Amino acid sequence: MEKTSTDALPLTVNSLEKQEAICIFGTGDFGRSLGLKMLQCGYPIVYGSRKPWMSSLLPNGAEVLSYYEAAQKSDIIIIAIHREHYDFLTKLTEVLSGKILVDVSNNLKINQYPESNAEYLAQLVPGARVVKAFNTVSAWALQSGALDASRQVFVCGNDSKAKERVMDIVRTLGLTPLDRGSLLAANEIENYPLQLFPMWRFPLYLSAVLCVFLFFYCVIRDVIYPYVYEKKDSTFRMAISIPNHIFPITALTLLALVYLPGVTAAILQLYRGTKYRRFPDWLDHWMLCRKQLGLVALGFAFLHVLYTLVIPIRYYVRWRLGNITVTQARSKKENPFSTTTAWMNDAYIALGILGFFLFVLLGITSLPSVSNTVNWREFRFIQSKLGYLTLILCTAHTLVYGGKKFLNPLNLKWHLPSAYVLALIIPCTVLVIKLILILPCIDKTLTRIRQGWERNSKSALNGKTDI
Repeated sequence: MEKTSTDALPLTVNSLEKQEAICIFGTGDFGRSLGLKMLQCGYPIVYGSRKPWMSSLLPNGAEVLSYYEAAQKSDIIIIAIHREHYDFLTKLTEVLSGKILVDVSNNLKINQYPESNAEYLAQLVPGARVVKAFNTVSAWALQSGALDASRQVFVCGNDSKAKERVMDIVRTLGLTPLDRGSLLAANEIENYPLQLFPMWRFPLYLSAVLCVFLFFYCVIRDVIYPYVYEKKDSTFRMAISIPNHIFPITALTLLALVYLPGVTAAILQLYRGTKYRRFPDWLDHWMLCRKQLGLVALGFAFLHVLYTLVIPIRYYVRWRLGNITVTQARSKKENPFSTTTAWMNDAYIALGILGFFLFVLLGITSLPSVSNTVNWREFRFIQSKLGYLTLILCTAHTLVYGGKKFLNPLNLKWHLPSAYVLALIIPCTVLVIKLILILPCIDKTLTRIRQGWERNSKSALNGKTDI
């Protein structure tokens, strides 16, 4: 259908609309970067500075005035100044009254002051409408345009209209505003940039503890034990062999720990007979960092694959194969082919390949760019159903690897079993508990509890369940 001139008129009018002027107090790195970004999005920018004559570093097109003069040019003033320099604002109380002050500051330490910077600003200028925003976006990201890692802008304030105007600016800049409520949330928002991988700490610390423990465990069995009883130097195993034992064990253990809090929560709900009681804090935190646990496990699985691929080029392996070949040539004997051994070896490799494939699939679907394209049912199917299948395949991979040596007393060294036996403890525990939970009699009760049924409530006695 052909468009008429009247169809195009609204676009022309919108394109000629001029954005409201924005005032920025502060000409530091962040103030300059934010001002440049706003200029590129069509906002007239006025800088307030104590030295307005020194404006050579500011973006072209911006006006530079004193604080008092700049404040009269706009209803929205962005305070891009450190908290310790806020005192001068008390002299501008009259001109700032009724205006929107956007606090973008951060501190050097978490909870450095009794109140948040935004609350402190509201106390200094009681007549202004203070909004906290932009503190999670870096000057470098604004300058380079690399906003993918910091696109979210947390916004809070006591005046809903002031917040909405600030969020409109955030959207115009190509960022995503997230309303966090009143100004009481400013303290939490100011702590965000100071937190170093908060959800990754537990997985990283746990994996580090596991690796250290398994390293010393394997050194005792594979290095110290042969030296004590056979005077054999096996220290070279610490470079490839021992790490290639540690990485898969850590990966399998962490994968099992992804699903252990889920079954633990189910047991608690069955025991309590209700879903309306909070889980312990440690279980809540554990459940929140399951994604990070899974990704760390996937990283160790990748290391296991890489270390396995280099096994054929190791000197020790080539030396052993060469000696076996020469010995067989001299004795004119060959090892008979064992179909059972071939089946075990192929099954071990096939289970490992399938398990690793599903492991990678779980990791890919946990990425926000992928998880946002599937609905909740699809995401749950992949992460739960395929997740347990991955755990089963990886556990079976380890069981087949052990084969007949699994519980052989001759395989004990100083009464210590092989390291892969330790790897099976948590996964097998999780799988056994899950098998019990999916029994019809138990699953039915658990489903009713999760639908709102309570064992000791009046509605439960009457057979009613609230939605």
